[in-house]
Amino acid sequence: MKIAIPLAEGKLTMHFGHCASFAIVEVEDHTKKILNREDIAAPPHEPGLLPPWLAERGAKVIIAGGMGQRAQQLFAQQGIQVVVGAPAEAPEKLITDYLAGTLQVGANVCDH
Repeated sequence: MKIAIPLAEGKLTMHFGHCASFAIVEVEDHTKKILNREDIAAPPHEPGLLPPWLAERGAKVIIAGGMGQRAQQLFAQQGIQVVVGAPAEAPEKLITDYLAGTLQVGANVCDH
């Protein structure tokens, strides 16, 4: 399974659509172990582009700080589960907590 996290300065950014890059982290489903991390430069901001772009790279989950309802729908159409309200932490911590079921999420910081 691959999990995508929008980054700014090495940590999750609150505004996924304007991030500088994405960490694409491959994890082993049954052992919940991180296998590989690849940081990829984000494409230029264009509404509706990120869901198919991340799906092409194998993402099944995106962990975000904030995301509008329409973007969440577009990710769902691509078969990508969306987790919103995550804190600005390093990707490995977010993924470890997510896989352990202990990721503390707050309010969705995006209102559009």
